[in-house]
Amino acid sequence: MEALKKRDEEKCKTKVLWVLAIIGAVAAVAGIAYAVYRYFTPDYLEDFDDDFDDDFDDYFEDEEEHAEPVKEAQNSAEEEAQDQESAKEDAE
Repeated sequence: MEALKKRDEEKCKTKVLWVLAIIGAVAAVAGIAYAVYRYFTPDYLEDFDDDFDDDFDDYFEDEEEHAEPVKEAQNSAEEEAQDQESAKEDAE
């Protein structure tokens, strides 16, 4: 009797072991397939980000170029205002 119980327990253990082995093998194959897919699929988002970064950098460079004439115009306007004030003072 005890021999039959041990035999049944061993059969049960081997069935569980086989099921776990099959699940592990399927998971390994799926993981490898996913890794190959990711390796061979081009990353379009990376190209998009590169293009966007280039345009974004150009925007700030253009802004800096346009900021210099604006500062010069502000300085000249302030100088003109000071000249006008000094002219008024001289006239009085």
